[in-house]
Amino acid sequence: MARNSLFALVAAVLVAGGALWALQGGQPATTPIPAANAQSSGDVDTSGITEMTVGDPEAPVEVIEYASFTCPHCATFHETVFPQIEENYVDTGKVHFVYREVYFDRYGLWAGMVARCGGADRYFGIVDMIYERQREWTQGEDAAQVVQNLRKIGKVAGLDDSQLDACLSDAGKAEALYALYQKNAEMHDINSTPSFVIDGEKFSNMSYADFAETLDEKLAE
Repeated sequence: MARNSLFALVAAVLVAGGALWALQGGQPATTPIPAANAQSSGDVDTSGITEMTVGDPEAPVEVIEYASFTCPHCATFHETVFPQIEENYVDTGKVHFVYREVYFDRYGLWAGMVARCGGADRYFGIVDMIYERQREWTQGEDAAQVVQNLRKIGKVAGLDDSQLDACLSDAGKAEALYALYQKNAEMHDINSTPSFVIDGEKFSNMSYADFAETLDEKLAE
């Protein structure tokens, strides 16, 4: 099979010397990623992508969050609701929390590549910074500026230029990330963010009070 990388088709970037080069004939980086132009997700090996989770895998309730790094509601959830869930349900062994990235646009994909650049140990710390600074890093004048903004976040997290260059130019990783997103989103019928799958049941965005009520009901079953 000819390797027409998904990254080259819909979201390719090369980062060298701090500059971003879009590889789609000048198409704006904020253009939504068109799944119709991509390879089938079944054709892409996603086995090397790490599932990012917190909490005990053997906890009685599993929560899967689907979120986009460019989604304001996702940022609000992570700043206000998730810390309470983590304190009261994850840290107490009641919930295993799985975070899955949604790529509705290229900026979100690039943010995910930066978040994963530090490995699993640094991932959630970088995610926190990406959400906390969402209004800042998404406001660049062009795609190159947005990448530079994301690189700054990576550097605050302790990554160096060579690491960031390698992560942001990894076409195979981008291809696998997007293919896995497609597969998971189709499996759980994800079309908005944040969305949650709690022990197999899908929910839309919730306040902490509603989330806690739902978790308590699941724990009582």
